[in-house]
Amino acid sequence: MKPLAAIAVFALCGATPLALGQVQRGGEHQAIAYATAAATDPVARLQARMDRGEVALEFDEARGYLPAVLNVLSVPVSSQGLVFSRTSLQVDHIAPWSPRAIYFKDDVYVGWAQGAPIMEIASVDPKLGAVFYTLAQERSSKPTFERESHTCLQCHDSSSSTGGVPGFIMRSVVADRHGYPVAVDSGATTDATPLGKRWGGWYVTGGLGALEHMGNATTPALRTEMGNVQQYLARTPVVSTGGLAELSKKFDTSSYLSGHSDAVALLVLAHQTDVHNLITATRYEALKASPPFSAPSTTLPPAVRGAADRLLRALLFSNAAAYSGRISGTSAFEKEFSATGPRDQNGRSLREFDLERRLFKYPLSYLVYSDAYDSLPAEVKGYLAKRLRLIVSGDDASAEFAHLSPADRQAIGEIVADTKPAILAE
Repeated sequence: MKPLAAIAVFALCGATPLALGQVQRGGEHQAIAYATAAATDPVARLQARMDRGEVALEFDEARGYLPAVLNVLSVPVSSQGLVFSRTSLQVDHIAPWSPRAIYFKDDVYVGWAQGAPIMEIASVDPKLGAVFYTLAQERSSKPTFERESHTCLQCHDSSSSTGGVPGFIMRSVVADRHGYPVAVDSGATTDATPLGKRWGGWYVTGGLGALEHMGNATTPALRTEMGNVQQYLARTPVVSTGGLAELSKKFDTSSYLSGHSDAVALLVLAHQTDVHNLITATRYEALKASPPFSAPSTTLPPAVRGAADRLLRALLFSNAAAYSGRISGTSAFEKEFSATGPRDQNGRSLREFDLERRLFKYPLSYLVYSDAYDSLPAEVKGYLAKRLRLIVSGDDASAEFAHLSPADRQAIGEIVADTKPAILAE
């Protein structure tokens, strides 16, 4: 089996800051034949265009196919996040002095490590969920994205952190000064994760005020020098205050497309990976329903309704961690991310940031516009639409949505009504 790391922070161990999800039953999901079903995700479509001779990837002597892949898939360089923990099978290419780089857009993730033999790419298939690829980092007249299925993924079991579906995990780890993981947080990083528990094993650039977090720091001692790890960490907690303006004092940034590991991009990454997994989990529960359901949306099977409710809470940022002050990035990510996506007649968008009280100004996820959301069964979308109508109207005043003010609810309803009314009318 060839080495598989994934997306620079995709990997096959539970200590990954951002890990590839794992398909079940030896790489197969019975409801959809995950390992053998044809993929229609952005990378699969790109490969088809390359096979027809419509697109060619240029090879860069310094960075291989990275610039070309980002360009052709329209993945912004400003999204770059840098991970220095050795949490991939390509550990020889990863360290605090040579971190892995991750780039992403709404439905694609790309990872690159200096001198590594492969790049790792994952994209979101509307029906399958996360689909994983590798691309050899050597000049070729016909570069090929190799799809990775159960052969490599079966050793990564993420049923406890991705809901048992092919998905993504963003994690926070404590790493020693050589980048080796010492301790791992208890689960995936999501919107609900306190900011003080985030970014272990990551570099973070941005304005964070006096916020304490786990980024930009390692343990002074190596794992082998600590003795009892828990006692060592109790004596020597890994904590950073604020963010860095730039990273040149940490390592040589000249090999990277950007000198940033933008705090705002990392916040979006945590939200996006979690919601992608929940969309996939909801779709899979619907497909597994036995017998297949076609009843009105008010009578979804309990497992499907439970998955849909978990998705709804994430879409509306229920239980999201509070911010203690203004957070800003150092790259163009905030501006570029906000500039895309539909706007209502008043110029408002679900991609507008708040970054002082919470992540977004209007707390409904922009992923409601995604192909993955659209691919949910009609009965599920009908159920979600009914619940959303009750929430934005104020008729649903349940505690899990108490964070939504009347103004929030009105704005969300108006933005959706102008930009994608079907979200409320399925």
